[in-house]
Amino acid sequence: MQNRNVYLTFLLSIILVIPRVSVAELMIEITQGADSAIPIAVVPFANKSTKAIPQDIRKIIAEDLQRSGEFDPLATNRMLSLPTSAKEVYYRDWRLLKQNFLLIGGIEYSEYTKTYKIEYQLFDVNQQKRVVGEVVSGGEKSLRDLAHHISDAIYEAVTGIRGAFSTKISFITHQKSVNGKDEYRLQVADADGQRSFTLLKTSEPILSTSWSPDGKKLAYVSFESNRPAVYTHVIATGKRQLVSAHKGLNGAPAWSPDGKSLSLTLSKDGNAEIYRLDLATSKLTRLTRHYAIDTEASWSPDGRQLVFTSDRSGSPQVYRMNINDQTPERLTFKGRYNSRPRFSDDGQSIFYVHRSQGSFNIATLNLDTGNELTLTDTSLDESPSLAPNDRMLIYSTQRGRKGVLAVVSVDGRSKYFLPAEFGDVREPAWSPFLK
Repeated sequence: MQNRNVYLTFLLSIILVIPRVSVAELMIEITQGADSAIPIAVVPFANKSTKAIPQDIRKIIAEDLQRSGEFDPLATNRMLSLPTSAKEVYYRDWRLLKQNFLLIGGIEYSEYTKTYKIEYQLFDVNQQKRVVGEVVSGGEKSLRDLAHHISDAIYEAVTGIRGAFSTKISFITHQKSVNGKDEYRLQVADADGQRSFTLLKTSEPILSTSWSPDGKKLAYVSFESNRPAVYTHVIATGKRQLVSAHKGLNGAPAWSPDGKSLSLTLSKDGNAEIYRLDLATSKLTRLTRHYAIDTEASWSPDGRQLVFTSDRSGSPQVYRMNINDQTPERLTFKGRYNSRPRFSDDGQSIFYVHRSQGSFNIATLNLDTGNELTLTDTSLDESPSLAPNDRMLIYSTQRGRKGVLAVVSVDGRSKYFLPAEFGDVREPAWSPFLK
Protein backbone atom coordinates (compact mmCIF):
# COMPACT_ATOMS: atom_id res chain seq x y z
CA MET A 1 0.00 0.00 0.00
CA GLN A 2 2.84 2.38 0.80
CA ASN A 3 4.38 1.84 -2.66
CA ARG A 4 1.05 2.58 -4.31
CA ASN A 5 0.66 5.81 -2.34
CA VAL A 6 4.14 6.85 -3.41
CA TYR A 7 3.24 6.11 -7.03
CA LEU A 8 -0.02 8.07 -6.76
CA THR A 9 1.86 11.05 -5.33
CA PHE A 10 4.37 10.77 -8.19
CA LEU A 11 1.55 10.58 -10.76
CA LEU A 12 -0.14 13.68 -9.39
CA SER A 13 3.15 15.58 -9.26
CA ILE A 14 3.63 14.87 -12.97
CA ILE A 15 0.18 15.98 -14.13
CA LEU A 16 0.06 19.13 -12.01
CA VAL A 17 3.26 20.63 -13.38
CA ILE A 18 2.49 22.88 -16.34
CA PRO A 19 5.31 25.29 -17.17
CA ARG A 20 5.12 28.99 -18.09
CA VAL A 21 4.24 30.04 -21.62
CA SER A 22 3.48 32.92 -23.94
CA VAL A 23 0.07 33.15 -25.61
CA ALA A 24 1.62 34.00 -28.98
CA GLU A 25 0.78 31.94 -32.05
CA LEU A 26 2.87 28.84 -32.52
CA MET A 27 5.67 28.80 -35.09
CA ILE A 28 6.46 26.04 -37.59
CA GLU A 29 9.93 24.54 -37.49
CA ILE A 30 10.37 21.54 -39.80
CA THR A 31 13.34 19.40 -38.77
CA GLN A 32 12.87 16.12 -40.61
CA GLY A 33 11.24 15.21 -43.92
CA ALA A 34 10.56 11.88 -45.60
CA ASP A 35 12.96 10.85 -48.38
CA SER A 36 10.01 9.57 -50.40
CA ALA A 37 8.10 12.87 -50.31
CA ILE A 38 6.23 13.61 -53.56
CA PRO A 39 7.66 16.53 -55.59
CA ILE A 40 5.00 19.18 -56.22
CA ALA A 41 5.23 22.68 -57.67
CA VAL A 42 2.84 25.13 -56.02
CA VAL A 43 2.94 28.20 -58.26
CA PRO A 44 2.14 31.65 -56.78
CA PHE A 45 -1.54 32.38 -57.33
CA ALA A 46 -2.22 35.24 -59.74
CA ASN A 47 -3.93 38.33 -58.35
CA LYS A 48 -6.68 39.08 -60.90
CA SER A 49 -7.84 42.27 -59.20
CA THR A 50 -6.32 45.59 -58.15
CA LYS A 51 -6.70 44.94 -54.41
CA ALA A 52 -3.69 43.45 -52.60
CA ILE A 53 -4.32 39.94 -51.25
CA PRO A 54 -3.79 39.96 -47.45
CA GLN A 55 -2.77 36.28 -47.29
CA ASP A 56 -0.15 34.40 -49.30
CA ILE A 57 -2.32 31.50 -50.48
CA ARG A 58 0.57 29.74 -52.20
CA LYS A 59 2.70 29.85 -49.06
CA ILE A 60 -0.07 28.46 -46.82
CA ILE A 61 -0.76 25.55 -49.20
CA ALA A 62 2.92 24.73 -49.72
CA GLU A 63 3.58 24.75 -45.98
CA ASP A 64 0.53 22.57 -45.33
CA LEU A 65 1.71 19.97 -47.82
CA GLN A 66 5.31 20.09 -46.58
CA ARG A 67 4.23 19.64 -42.95
CA SER A 68 2.44 16.43 -43.87
CA GLY A 69 5.83 14.90 -44.70
CA GLU A 70 4.35 13.38 -47.86
CA PHE A 71 5.05 16.29 -50.23
CA ASP A 72 8.17 18.21 -51.18
CA PRO A 73 7.11 21.62 -52.59
CA LEU A 74 9.43 23.24 -55.12
CA ALA A 75 10.93 26.60 -54.18
CA THR A 76 9.51 29.45 -56.28
CA ASN A 77 12.96 30.67 -57.34
CA ARG A 78 13.61 27.31 -59.01
CA MET A 79 10.53 27.49 -61.23
CA LEU A 80 11.10 28.03 -64.97
CA SER A 81 7.70 29.67 -65.46
CA LEU A 82 4.73 30.83 -63.41
CA PRO A 83 1.61 29.63 -65.25
CA THR A 84 -1.81 30.75 -64.05
CA SER A 85 -4.01 28.89 -66.56
CA ALA A 86 -4.02 25.46 -68.21
CA LYS A 87 -2.95 26.86 -71.58
CA GLU A 88 0.23 28.24 -70.01
CA VAL A 89 1.31 24.86 -68.64
CA TYR A 90 4.26 23.27 -70.46
CA TYR A 91 4.74 19.82 -68.97
CA ARG A 92 8.30 19.44 -70.26
CA ASP A 93 9.45 22.34 -68.03
CA TRP A 94 8.11 20.60 -64.93
CA ARG A 95 9.49 17.22 -65.96
CA LEU A 96 12.93 18.83 -66.27
CA LEU A 97 12.49 19.94 -62.67
CA LYS A 98 11.43 16.39 -61.72
CA GLN A 99 8.04 17.47 -60.43
CA ASN A 100 5.21 14.94 -60.21
CA PHE A 101 2.41 17.47 -59.71
CA LEU A 102 1.73 21.11 -60.52
CA LEU A 103 -0.74 23.40 -58.75
CA ILE A 104 -1.77 26.72 -60.30
CA GLY A 105 -4.47 29.22 -59.46
CA GLY A 106 -5.76 32.76 -59.36
CA ILE A 107 -7.55 35.05 -56.91
CA GLU A 108 -10.16 37.65 -57.75
CA TYR A 109 -11.70 40.19 -55.35
CA SER A 110 -15.23 41.55 -55.73
CA GLU A 111 -15.82 45.05 -54.38
CA TYR A 112 -19.55 44.43 -54.66
CA THR A 113 -19.71 41.28 -52.50
CA LYS A 114 -16.50 41.96 -50.50
CA THR A 115 -15.43 38.38 -51.15
CA TYR A 116 -12.45 36.62 -52.71
CA LYS A 117 -12.86 33.96 -55.38
CA ILE A 118 -10.04 31.45 -55.68
CA GLU A 119 -9.75 29.13 -58.67
CA TYR A 120 -7.17 26.33 -58.61
CA GLN A 121 -6.15 23.38 -60.78
CA LEU A 122 -3.89 20.42 -60.02
CA PHE A 123 -2.07 18.68 -62.87
CA ASP A 124 -0.30 15.32 -63.05
CA VAL A 125 2.96 16.19 -64.83
CA ASN A 126 3.87 12.67 -65.93
CA GLN A 127 0.40 11.80 -67.24
CA GLN A 128 -0.08 15.34 -68.60
CA LYS A 129 -3.62 15.71 -67.33
CA ARG A 130 -5.70 17.75 -64.93
CA VAL A 131 -6.39 15.87 -61.68
CA VAL A 132 -8.70 18.18 -59.77
CA GLY A 133 -9.89 21.77 -59.83
CA GLU A 134 -12.42 23.96 -58.08
CA VAL A 135 -13.60 27.51 -57.44
CA VAL A 136 -14.02 28.50 -53.78
CA SER A 137 -14.93 31.85 -52.28
CA GLY A 138 -15.17 33.68 -48.97
CA GLY A 139 -14.44 36.87 -47.06
CA GLU A 140 -11.06 38.16 -45.96
CA LYS A 141 -11.22 36.36 -42.61
CA SER A 142 -11.77 33.03 -44.36
CA LEU A 143 -8.76 33.19 -46.70
CA ARG A 144 -6.68 30.85 -44.53
CA ASP A 145 -9.66 28.49 -44.33
CA LEU A 146 -9.90 28.47 -48.12
CA ALA A 147 -6.17 27.76 -48.43
CA HIS A 148 -6.40 24.86 -45.96
CA HIS A 149 -9.43 23.56 -47.90
CA ILE A 150 -7.39 23.55 -51.10
CA SER A 151 -4.55 21.74 -49.28
CA ASP A 152 -7.03 19.09 -48.12
CA ALA A 153 -8.33 18.63 -51.67
CA ILE A 154 -4.81 18.28 -53.11
CA TYR A 155 -3.75 15.85 -50.40
CA GLU A 156 -6.78 13.62 -50.96
CA ALA A 157 -6.53 13.74 -54.76
CA VAL A 158 -2.92 12.52 -54.66
CA THR A 159 -2.89 10.14 -51.67
CA GLY A 160 -6.52 8.96 -51.54
CA ILE A 161 -6.59 9.94 -47.84
CA ARG A 162 -8.65 12.80 -46.46
CA GLY A 163 -6.54 15.84 -45.58
CA ALA A 164 -6.53 17.24 -42.03
CA PHE A 165 -5.24 20.76 -42.66
CA SER A 166 -8.63 22.34 -41.88
CA THR A 167 -8.74 20.85 -38.39
CA LYS A 168 -7.86 22.52 -35.08
CA ILE A 169 -5.62 21.80 -32.12
CA SER A 170 -6.05 22.72 -28.47
CA PHE A 171 -3.24 23.17 -25.95
CA ILE A 172 -2.49 24.54 -22.48
CA THR A 173 -0.26 27.53 -21.77
CA HIS A 174 0.97 29.11 -18.56
CA GLN A 175 2.50 32.50 -17.96
CA LYS A 176 3.02 35.04 -15.22
CA SER A 177 0.73 38.05 -15.39
CA VAL A 178 2.01 41.62 -14.96
CA ASN A 179 1.45 41.38 -11.21
CA GLY A 180 3.38 38.10 -10.99
CA LYS A 181 0.37 35.79 -10.60
CA ASP A 182 -0.06 32.49 -12.45
CA GLU A 183 -2.18 32.64 -15.59
CA TYR A 184 -3.23 29.40 -17.25
CA ARG A 185 -4.94 29.41 -20.64
CA LEU A 186 -6.78 26.84 -22.68
CA GLN A 187 -6.15 27.78 -26.31
CA VAL A 188 -7.45 26.66 -29.68
CA ALA A 189 -5.62 27.19 -32.98
CA ASP A 190 -5.50 26.02 -36.58
CA ALA A 191 -3.62 22.76 -37.10
CA ASP A 192 -0.59 24.82 -38.20
CA GLY A 193 -0.61 26.77 -34.91
CA GLN A 194 -1.96 29.98 -36.42
CA ARG A 195 -4.99 32.07 -35.38
CA SER A 196 -4.85 30.92 -31.77
CA PHE A 197 -7.44 32.21 -29.33
CA THR A 198 -8.05 31.75 -25.61
CA LEU A 199 -11.05 29.68 -24.58
CA LEU A 200 -10.43 29.85 -20.82
CA LYS A 201 -8.11 31.87 -18.57
CA THR A 202 -7.65 30.97 -14.91
CA SER A 203 -5.10 31.27 -12.12
CA GLU A 204 -5.20 27.50 -11.48
CA PRO A 205 -3.94 24.60 -13.67
CA ILE A 206 -5.87 23.16 -16.61
CA LEU A 207 -5.10 19.76 -18.15
CA SER A 208 -6.35 16.72 -20.08
CA THR A 209 -8.29 18.36 -22.91
CA SER A 210 -10.48 16.15 -25.09
CA TRP A 211 -12.48 17.08 -28.21
CA SER A 212 -16.10 16.03 -28.66
CA PRO A 213 -16.69 13.91 -31.80
CA ASP A 214 -18.45 16.81 -33.57
CA GLY A 215 -15.61 19.21 -32.78
CA LYS A 216 -17.95 21.67 -31.05
CA LYS A 217 -16.90 21.09 -27.43
CA LEU A 218 -13.88 20.42 -25.29
CA ALA A 219 -13.79 18.51 -22.01
CA TYR A 220 -10.95 19.23 -19.58
CA VAL A 221 -9.83 19.23 -15.97
CA SER A 222 -9.61 22.56 -14.16
CA PHE A 223 -8.33 23.30 -10.64
CA GLU A 224 -10.01 26.72 -10.43
CA SER A 225 -11.93 25.61 -7.31
CA ASN A 226 -8.59 24.53 -5.75
CA ARG A 227 -9.40 20.87 -6.49
CA PRO A 228 -9.75 18.90 -9.74
CA ALA A 229 -13.09 19.09 -11.54
CA VAL A 230 -14.17 18.16 -15.07
CA TYR A 231 -15.92 20.66 -17.33
CA THR A 232 -17.32 20.65 -20.85
CA HIS A 233 -16.98 23.84 -22.87
CA VAL A 234 -18.83 24.91 -26.04
CA ILE A 235 -16.19 26.51 -28.28
CA ALA A 236 -18.49 28.78 -30.30
CA THR A 237 -20.43 30.27 -27.37
CA GLY A 238 -18.09 29.81 -24.40
CA LYS A 239 -20.82 28.04 -22.42
CA ARG A 240 -19.32 25.81 -19.72
CA GLN A 241 -20.80 22.99 -17.70
CA LEU A 242 -19.40 21.34 -14.57
CA VAL A 243 -19.89 17.60 -15.08
CA SER A 244 -17.79 15.98 -12.34
CA ALA A 245 -16.65 17.39 -9.00
CA HIS A 246 -16.61 14.36 -6.70
CA LYS A 247 -14.40 14.05 -3.67
CA GLY A 248 -10.83 13.14 -4.63
CA LEU A 249 -9.64 12.79 -8.21
CA ASN A 250 -11.73 13.95 -11.17
CA GLY A 251 -9.57 13.49 -14.23
CA ALA A 252 -8.70 12.17 -17.70
CA PRO A 253 -11.99 12.91 -19.53
CA ALA A 254 -12.43 11.26 -22.95
CA TRP A 255 -15.51 11.50 -25.16
CA SER A 256 -17.24 8.38 -26.39
CA PRO A 257 -17.53 8.14 -30.20
CA ASP A 258 -21.26 8.96 -30.08
CA GLY A 259 -20.63 12.06 -27.94
CA LYS A 260 -23.11 10.94 -25.29
CA SER A 261 -20.65 9.87 -22.58
CA LEU A 262 -17.31 10.67 -21.03
CA SER A 263 -14.89 8.19 -19.53
CA LEU A 264 -13.37 9.63 -16.35
CA THR A 265 -10.85 8.70 -13.68
CA LEU A 266 -12.45 9.13 -10.25
CA SER A 267 -11.31 8.25 -6.75
CA LYS A 268 -14.60 9.00 -5.02
CA ASP A 269 -14.75 5.42 -3.70
CA GLY A 270 -11.20 5.54 -2.35
CA ASN A 271 -9.22 4.31 -5.36
CA ALA A 272 -8.49 5.67 -8.84
CA GLU A 273 -10.91 3.83 -11.13
CA ILE A 274 -12.39 4.41 -14.59
CA TYR A 275 -16.06 5.39 -14.84
CA ARG A 276 -18.49 6.11 -17.64
CA LEU A 277 -20.54 9.30 -17.25
CA ASP A 278 -23.80 9.61 -19.19
CA LEU A 279 -23.93 13.32 -20.03
CA ALA A 280 -27.71 13.43 -20.43
CA THR A 281 -28.59 11.77 -17.11
CA SER A 282 -25.34 12.26 -15.10
CA LYS A 283 -25.44 8.52 -14.36
CA LEU A 284 -22.06 7.03 -13.44
CA THR A 285 -21.09 3.45 -14.31
CA ARG A 286 -17.93 2.03 -12.78
CA LEU A 287 -15.88 0.16 -15.40
CA THR A 288 -12.76 -1.01 -13.51
CA ARG A 289 -12.47 -2.69 -10.12
CA HIS A 290 -8.94 -3.20 -8.88
CA TYR A 291 -6.76 -1.96 -6.05
CA ALA A 292 -4.33 -0.62 -8.67
CA ILE A 293 -4.50 2.84 -10.25
CA ASP A 294 -6.58 2.78 -13.46
CA THR A 295 -6.58 5.99 -15.53
CA GLU A 296 -6.16 7.69 -18.95
CA ALA A 297 -8.85 5.79 -20.85
CA SER A 298 -9.38 6.10 -24.61
CA TRP A 299 -12.34 4.77 -26.60
CA SER A 300 -12.15 2.49 -29.61
CA PRO A 301 -13.80 3.98 -32.73
CA ASP A 302 -16.81 1.65 -32.39
CA GLY A 303 -17.26 2.54 -28.71
CA ARG A 304 -17.07 -1.09 -27.60
CA GLN A 305 -13.61 -1.03 -26.00
CA LEU A 306 -11.35 1.12 -23.88
CA VAL A 307 -7.59 1.18 -23.61
CA PHE A 308 -6.20 2.62 -20.39
CA THR A 309 -3.18 2.86 -18.09
CA SER A 310 -2.94 0.67 -15.01
CA ASP A 311 -0.17 -0.25 -12.57
CA ARG A 312 -1.85 -3.55 -11.63
CA SER A 313 1.23 -5.43 -12.93
CA GLY A 314 3.54 -3.42 -10.66
CA SER A 315 4.35 -0.65 -13.14
CA PRO A 316 2.28 1.51 -15.52
CA GLN A 317 1.20 -0.55 -18.54
CA VAL A 318 -1.48 -0.34 -21.23
CA TYR A 319 -4.58 -2.52 -20.99
CA ARG A 320 -7.60 -3.08 -23.23
CA MET A 321 -11.08 -3.82 -21.94
CA ASN A 322 -14.40 -4.65 -23.56
CA ILE A 323 -17.07 -2.31 -22.17
CA ASN A 324 -19.58 -5.12 -21.70
CA ASP A 325 -17.55 -7.87 -19.99
CA GLN A 326 -15.06 -5.46 -18.31
CA THR A 327 -12.21 -7.99 -18.38
CA PRO A 328 -8.88 -6.18 -18.87
CA GLU A 329 -6.19 -7.56 -21.19
CA ARG A 330 -2.61 -6.34 -20.94
CA LEU A 331 -1.24 -5.03 -24.26
CA THR A 332 2.26 -3.70 -23.51
CA PHE A 333 5.11 -5.83 -22.18
CA LYS A 334 8.20 -4.04 -23.46
CA GLY A 335 9.68 -1.79 -20.75
CA ARG A 336 8.44 -0.91 -17.29
CA TYR A 337 6.56 2.26 -18.27
CA ASN A 338 3.82 2.54 -20.93
CA SER A 339 0.98 5.01 -20.49
CA ARG A 340 -1.56 7.43 -21.98
CA PRO A 341 -2.79 5.12 -24.80
CA ARG A 342 -4.84 6.48 -27.69
CA PHE A 343 -6.66 4.48 -30.37
CA SER A 344 -6.07 5.20 -34.04
CA ASP A 345 -9.19 6.19 -35.95
CA ASP A 346 -9.28 2.82 -37.72
CA GLY A 347 -8.93 0.97 -34.41
CA GLN A 348 -5.99 -1.09 -35.66
CA SER A 349 -3.27 0.59 -33.57
CA ILE A 350 -2.67 2.42 -30.33
CA PHE A 351 -0.22 5.23 -29.60
CA TYR A 352 1.22 5.75 -26.14
CA VAL A 353 4.10 7.05 -24.02
CA HIS A 354 6.91 4.50 -23.71
CA ARG A 355 9.96 4.74 -21.47
CA SER A 356 13.21 3.29 -22.77
CA GLN A 357 16.71 3.79 -21.35
CA GLY A 358 15.58 6.71 -19.24
CA SER A 359 13.78 8.59 -22.04
CA PHE A 360 10.04 9.01 -22.49
CA ASN A 361 9.05 8.64 -26.15
CA ILE A 362 5.92 8.13 -28.23
CA ALA A 363 5.42 4.59 -29.51
CA THR A 364 2.83 2.73 -31.55
CA LEU A 365 1.55 -0.85 -31.32
CA ASN A 366 -0.29 -2.64 -34.12
CA LEU A 367 -3.03 -4.58 -32.36
CA ASP A 368 -3.27 -7.22 -35.09
CA THR A 369 0.42 -8.01 -35.60
CA GLY A 370 1.85 -6.99 -32.24
CA ASN A 371 4.53 -4.94 -33.99
CA GLU A 372 5.85 -2.00 -31.95
CA LEU A 373 7.60 1.11 -33.26
CA THR A 374 9.09 4.05 -31.35
CA LEU A 375 8.28 7.22 -33.29
CA THR A 376 10.18 9.95 -31.39
CA ASP A 377 13.72 10.31 -30.11
CA THR A 378 13.63 13.26 -27.71
CA SER A 379 13.85 12.68 -23.98
CA LEU A 380 10.56 13.82 -22.44
CA ASP A 381 7.69 13.20 -24.87
CA GLU A 382 4.11 13.05 -23.58
CA SER A 383 0.39 13.60 -24.33
CA PRO A 384 0.09 12.00 -27.81
CA SER A 385 -2.97 12.93 -29.90
CA LEU A 386 -3.69 11.70 -33.43
CA ALA A 387 -4.88 13.71 -36.41
CA PRO A 388 -8.30 12.43 -37.52
CA ASN A 389 -6.86 10.95 -40.73
CA ASP A 390 -4.36 8.84 -38.72
CA ARG A 391 -1.37 10.26 -40.62
CA MET A 392 0.22 12.63 -38.07
CA LEU A 393 0.47 12.74 -34.30
CA ILE A 394 0.93 15.79 -32.07
CA TYR A 395 2.60 15.61 -28.65
CA SER A 396 4.46 17.77 -26.16
CA THR A 397 8.19 17.49 -25.58
CA GLN A 398 11.17 19.27 -24.08
CA ARG A 399 13.78 21.22 -26.04
CA GLY A 400 16.49 22.36 -23.68
CA ARG A 401 14.59 23.82 -20.75
CA LYS A 402 11.59 24.73 -22.87
CA GLY A 403 8.40 22.76 -23.47
CA VAL A 404 7.12 22.77 -27.05
CA LEU A 405 4.63 20.94 -29.22
CA ALA A 406 5.87 18.57 -31.89
CA VAL A 407 4.24 16.60 -34.71
CA VAL A 408 5.50 13.31 -36.13
CA SER A 409 4.19 11.13 -38.96
CA VAL A 410 2.81 7.75 -37.88
CA ASP A 411 5.72 6.02 -39.61
CA GLY A 412 8.24 8.28 -37.85
CA ARG A 413 9.77 9.55 -41.12
CA SER A 414 8.86 13.24 -40.85
CA LYS A 415 8.75 15.63 -37.91
CA TYR A 416 8.26 19.29 -37.10
CA PHE A 417 8.00 21.48 -34.01
CA LEU A 418 5.43 24.11 -33.02
CA PRO A 419 7.25 26.18 -30.39
CA ALA A 420 5.84 29.38 -28.92
CA GLU A 421 7.91 32.56 -29.12
CA PHE A 422 8.23 32.58 -25.33
CA GLY A 423 7.80 29.98 -22.59
CA ASP A 424 6.36 26.47 -22.80
CA VAL A 425 3.31 24.72 -24.26
CA ARG A 426 1.73 21.45 -23.04
CA GLU A 427 -1.22 19.04 -23.29
CA PRO A 428 -2.08 19.18 -27.02
CA ALA A 429 -5.19 17.58 -28.49
CA TRP A 430 -6.05 17.29 -32.19
CA SER A 431 -9.65 17.94 -33.21
CA PRO A 432 -11.79 15.60 -35.29
CA PHE A 433 -12.72 16.59 -38.86
CA LEU A 434 -14.78 19.78 -38.73
CA LYS A 435 -17.87 20.35 -40.84
